[in-house]
Amino acid sequence: MTVALRVAPSPTGRLHVGNIRTALINWLYARRHGGTFLLRIDDTDEERSTRAYEEAIKEDLAWLGLDWDRFSRQSDRLARYAEAAQRLTAAGRLYPCYETAEELELKRKTLLARRLPPVYDRAALKLTAEEKRRHEGAGRLPHYRFLLSDRPVEWDDLVRGPVRFEPGHLSDPVLLRADGRPLYMFASVVDDLELGISHVIRGEDHVANTAAQIEILAALGGKPEELAFAHLPLLADASGAGFSKRLGSLSVGDLRASGVEPMALNSLLAKLGTSDAIEPRQALAELVAEFELAHFGRSTPKFDLDELMRLNARLLHAMSFEAVRERLERLGLRGVDRDFWEVVRGNLARLDDAAIWWRVVHGELAPLIEDSGFARQAAALLPPEPWDRATWAAWTEHLKVVTQRSGKALFHPLRLALTARERGPELAGLLPLIGRARALARLNGEAA
Repeated sequence: MTVALRVAPSPTGRLHVGNIRTALINWLYARRHGGTFLLRIDDTDEERSTRAYEEAIKEDLAWLGLDWDRFSRQSDRLARYAEAAQRLTAAGRLYPCYETAEELELKRKTLLARRLPPVYDRAALKLTAEEKRRHEGAGRLPHYRFLLSDRPVEWDDLVRGPVRFEPGHLSDPVLLRADGRPLYMFASVVDDLELGISHVIRGEDHVANTAAQIEILAALGGKPEELAFAHLPLLADASGAGFSKRLGSLSVGDLRASGVEPMALNSLLAKLGTSDAIEPRQALAELVAEFELAHFGRSTPKFDLDELMRLNARLLHAMSFEAVRERLERLGLRGVDRDFWEVVRGNLARLDDAAIWWRVVHGELAPLIEDSGFARQAAALLPPEPWDRATWAAWTEHLKVVTQRSGKALFHPLRLALTARERGPELAGLLPLIGRARALARLNGEAA
């Protein structure tokens, strides 16, 4: 069987980390098994779907490196859904219903008040032709439901294990709106069948949908046993709350703008919910080689932004100069070299933090002089250039002997004078980059 997976976002908002986790897992499974990955835009919600959000989805996936082999858009396939609906109608599996949203809500509340499951009562199946004409004469256009069978639905879920839904426990799903537009429940099945999807990996909030979709698939001539399902626990934030595009919860665009590295996000999301150690990975190929769907468990994974930022820092600390050179230059660090990167990378939380240390080394700053007398002594004892990493140790050892200072009393005022900051990269590496002229001026209290 050809392995084919898909991610099917709706272009109704920016992708959040929960969406991306699902997309990433589908992508990793496809690449791990030599299959294909389809990006399908589920835009049947015309009121809320926009091309701007579609482009943002593509941009977010591309930024993360999640390339797609095929692309489709549901609004381009409306004729296929209409043809499938005709086949279901001819088979007696699609029937018109005339209840309003208010009437359906009243039925639901009544059943719940009686402690009964809120399953649709199939009242529309009892309507006579005259009653249907009367409804339509009054301006009520029907929506259409799929008639579920009286047989249990079962499948062996790749994450949850054996799943079984008994007949009568689900409402006949609405497949077509009153205006004839297909709903997700229907369009998704038609697409998965006609586009040759082999595995559907998605959130556990779709488990009940899967039971209905298996029946729709079979009614359309598909073979449910040839489509594998995996339902993952939904991602929660550190407090246990879920994510939502409508709430703008940790959108990928916002994370990108805040300086998160794409591989930091990939490294975290690929392992959340598994027993695998979460380690920074420099390339998606590493995650592909490690990926096993069987490693995902049933407990709710929690996304912690602080954990992501720690991972982000670790990733930067391990990055080679070649990997970041062009990006550093785009930040305005003209002439940046390997020596600078090797000195500062261990102190970066975000890549653009490098610009701070570039200004310390090459820009003008007002020194912080803690003890002017000591600073003048230090300036007088600055050795001549050329300087290297050994210069700092030799200079401070000389200062220690002359001034009888040691520890924080020796090093802290020097750091403040040379960098105007409490902490940062090792001064053994920074000092040669700052240079003698600039160091001398700063120790003498001059902006340089």
